[in-house]
Amino acid sequence: MHIRGLFKIYLYDRNLAFFEELTKLTGMIIDPGRNKSLSMTATKTRFQFLPFVINLLIPLSFGAIGGLITIKSVNTWYPGLQKPSFNPPNWLFGPVWSALFIVIGISAYLIWSKRKQIIHFPRTIAIYFIQLILNLCWSYLFFYHHLIGASLIEIIALLAAILVNGIVFYKIDKTAGLLFIPYFLWVSFATLLTYHIYALN
Repeated sequence: MHIRGLFKIYLYDRNLAFFEELTKLTGMIIDPGRNKSLSMTATKTRFQFLPFVINLLIPLSFGAIGGLITIKSVNTWYPGLQKPSFNPPNWLFGPVWSALFIVIGISAYLIWSKRKQIIHFPRTIAIYFIQLILNLCWSYLFFYHHLIGASLIEIIALLAAILVNGIVFYKIDKTAGLLFIPYFLWVSFATLLTYHIYALN
């Protein structure tokens, strides 16, 4: 019995050391002293309507500001640009962006619901808001100032920020991370479109 007890203590110490190392590498892993895993706490999380709505409204608000920035140029400056053959119709952009902002708002809510288990929650939220700000900056550069070259550089930075954000969220909640895939794919397409508009004009 004494040997078995020592062996259990050894295994516990090794397990604790493993989680501590993992925390150092990611900075955003669940604290094993409070919860054994993300999957175990997920089932105990109760849906909260008001925080859910707030998390939806945050990205939608960024999108609304971006819409106000672009609305004039979409009808005046943008139609006069040379565009590639795969350029989507103007009416498609609004619904797609609205759907994407709702999806990433849901993703943010999933992360928020596990905030007590995230060691560096402010850092996680900072990454999230950085990509939202970069998203808004693209509209400002492209549609407000008509700086196509600068907006091309900026959207590449945005794409990188989305990728980092998705990976960080995935480490905390797999569903939250996977919800960033449509967003990443659409911005990848937007990056390609921006490049061709830059090349043609």
